[in-house]
Amino acid sequence: MAEYKFDPKYASEEQLAYAHALDIGWKIGFGLMVIFFGLYVFGILTPHVSMEDLARYWTLPANEYLHAVHGPTGWGWTALVDKGDYINLVGIAVLAGITILCFMRVLPMFLKKGEKIYSAIIVVEIMVLILAASGILGGGGH
Repeated sequence: MAEYKFDPKYASEEQLAYAHALDIGWKIGFGLMVIFFGLYVFGILTPHVSMEDLARYWTLPANEYLHAVHGPTGWGWTALVDKGDYINLVGIAVLAGITILCFMRVLPMFLKKGEKIYSAIIVVEIMVLILAASGILGGGGH
């Protein structure tokens, strides 16, 4: 793994901490995607929609596809995480959540330095991202 050293000439300590968290997070997310895709492709986990049936449905618009295959919407996919075609979404969820974890990593650093404005912005960003991910707002048209 790459070693990160603080050098104020190139990047701040917070920038390096954010980059380090991002580096770890994307590697974990990508690794999970590769592993889980292998489980799906090699038939180790049974899919919700078989590969033979998938070709029949993949030209449909998303809402019609979900209706035809009795697919879940929103976070409903988590109930099917034991299926080969849905476990792939775990890696995607990890990648989508990395920004929140990166912000959480640097927030204590800004608080320690007394950076109230930056700290407030980070807290608001975390809250907005969690609210958006929660599905409470009902976006996405499903």
